[in-house]
Amino acid sequence: MRIIRIELIAILEYLFILIFALPRLKIFNFLKRGILNLFGAKVGRNCTFYPSIWVFPGKHFLTGDYVDFAKGVVITTNGGVTIGNRVLIGYNTIILSRNHNIPHPPERIFDSGHSSLPVIIEDDVWIGANCTILPGSHIKRGTVIAAGAVVRGICESYSIYGGVPAKQIKKIE
Repeated sequence: MRIIRIELIAILEYLFILIFALPRLKIFNFLKRGILNLFGAKVGRNCTFYPSIWVFPGKHFLTGDYVDFAKGVVITTNGGVTIGNRVLIGYNTIILSRNHNIPHPPERIFDSGHSSLPVIIEDDVWIGANCTILPGSHIKRGTVIAAGAVVRGICESYSIYGGVPAKQIKKIE
């Protein structure tokens, strides 16, 4: 039974890869939105999915309207991911709501389990290319995350954050 379950998951992952490899034409965006909603997500209207994004497993995933997912975006939704309206997510950005636990010696990494924390991205946020958003992050309204930043924790409204780890660079006036 376990082997059948693993094979079914692998087939499902492959189907996701094929569907999300399609170009960002309106009809394909409608199909991608429908597939995510079928698997428990709640995806808003007029979202754009560039080719080669990965949102899995889909459950606990909620987006507002007019969200733009650039090519190569990866989102794990196990811990819950909420994205507001009018959000731009740059190329190759990774949004993680689940991660491996760090084992205590002599425990093995494979036996240490996982921890899940929700990620919240509010309205009118721009996340630059190649960013990593870690579990438990909360990016507030009107915030810009500079390319390559690693976000952990709370990013205040109407601010620019950058670096590793991301720190506030300035307030947006």
